[in-house]
Amino acid sequence: MKKYMIAIAVVLSGTLAVSGCTTNPYTGESEAGKAGIGAGLGAIVGAGVGALSSSKKDRGKGALIGAAAGAALGGGAGYYMDVQEAKLREKMAGTGVSVTRNGDQIILNMPNNVTFDSSSSTLKPAGANTLTGVAMVLKEYSKTAVNIVGHTDSTGARQLNMNLSQQRADSVASALITQGVGANRIRTQGAGPDQPIASNSTASGKAQNRRVTITLSPL
Repeated sequence: MKKYMIAIAVVLSGTLAVSGCTTNPYTGESEAGKAGIGAGLGAIVGAGVGALSSSKKDRGKGALIGAAAGAALGGGAGYYMDVQEAKLREKMAGTGVSVTRNGDQIILNMPNNVTFDSSSSTLKPAGANTLTGVAMVLKEYSKTAVNIVGHTDSTGARQLNMNLSQQRADSVASALITQGVGANRIRTQGAGPDQPIASNSTASGKAQNRRVTITLSPL
């Protein structure tokens, strides 16, 4: 019984540590994870099932295995994305790439000063290094679709910008595929200047609009 209770405590505390709290990208404050409650309940139920289905001497081990499985099932897609989000935030810290959450989607915003020189679709070393961290997480969590969109500001001919944004999205995709991310999970798009997040009338606004976004969604 003692081992059984320890197993529940270990997995439940780990579950809450991973999925129970995330950082709000706008306020910087810690807040409850979107699947923490479901994962926690799943861990408790799974621990009970695992303990009851194991021999007496292995009940602690059975509870631990059952709790881990129950946490994943209880949290569902939200839990799966919570854990990915936490790992991506760790990998992207200090890179200049922002990580935001929208429901079950995780959005990585890669500004052009990290990824590409002006009018170029060749990744900078800093961008390539950053994508190494992204690829490590994507390979670990393979049940995630990857949508890559290139964006430009409004300077120059629209068709030129459309082509450039597509080439940049393709370059990011190629870097991820080269590092082992399945090509069948990845979609690319060039949005050109059509999806601005700031005014193109100022230099700072144009800089914000020049970016590549990677949106991760559960399959």
